[in-house]
Amino acid sequence: MEINKAKSIIEAILFSAGRSVNKKELVLSLEMSEEDIENIISSMQEEYKEEKRGIEIIKLEDSYQLGTKKELYDYICTVLDKRSQPNLSNAALETLAIIAYNPKITRAEIESIRGVSADACVYKLLEYGLIEEAGKIDLPGKPMSYKTTQDFLRKFGYSSLEELPELPRYKMDENKQIVIDELVEQNQEKCTNTQNSENELLI
Repeated sequence: MEINKAKSIIEAILFSAGRSVNKKELVLSLEMSEEDIENIISSMQEEYKEEKRGIEIIKLEDSYQLGTKKELYDYICTVLDKRSQPNLSNAALETLAIIAYNPKITRAEIESIRGVSADACVYKLLEYGLIEEAGKIDLPGKPMSYKTTQDFLRKFGYSSLEELPELPRYKMDENKQIVIDELVEQNQEKCTNTQNSENELLI
């Protein structure tokens, strides 16, 4: 199939769907390999960027979605979206981060990490569509587990959870408390080494 025609078809599918479209759906529709689909969409993404288009193709795990550029939101919302935007508390954001870094985590495990009840935060995140049920865990009582959704990836600008920033590695003492002093010393030592290197370059 001609590349330009394939691009037109993909654009039409993504526009009409109004949702994320799995790569396999595109393969079946265009009768092309996954690799060809990926290459064509990558080319389209670059073209949209170079032409400074108001839309972009977003990758969400193994799916793609046609959306508007985030930086244009202020212009769009005044015309189309009169709804109030999700207002997450620090507690809700903390709970969301725990779930993002620990897919298929239970409410009890979240509460164990945070040290407080997570009921309200979990309900709010479910309401906003940022998390979803991930199935019951084979533990006593068969507790429900949770994971983040594609809406989470979309709103925070990630293609997959693999793009999440790496968590700092803290050392714990015998009381399972974070050893802050050593972290401060390490940072100070790093700064000192950097300064010494800069001084050597100036000599």
